Amino acid sequence: MYVVVSALTLVLVVGALVDIITRQDGQVKHLPKMVWILLVVFLPLIGSILWFIIGREYPERTRRPAATRQATRQHPEPSFSTPRPESTEEQLLRVEREIEFYEKQARIRQLEAEADRRRLQAE
Repeated sequence: MYVVVSALTLVLVVGALVDIITRQDGQVKHLPKMVWILLVVFLPLIGSILWFIIGREYPERTRRPAATRQATRQHPEPSFSTPRPESTEEQLLRVEREIEFYEKQARIRQLEAEADRRRLQAE
């Protein structure tokens, strides 16, 4: 009996640690990731349970579409989901991707201009 409880606790702790480590900082709630890791290491059972209950961010549930269009027109469902504000890391990542996109576009324009110049010289 004790072996089963110990094994389940070990699986819970390892699962919690893996989940904490693989999550982005924006997906961790209430405490920094390092504090959650220390909490799970020093208080394995309680820390793991707290992590899965309040520490991690779960994806928003999607609502099922209405059964008929007529029912939707008569009684539209209010939208309760508000978009989650982006974390600083997510904003920086988005800006970096945008910069990369525009740099690639500029490089493409530069290569096209060079190709046009070479065609004109060959003629």
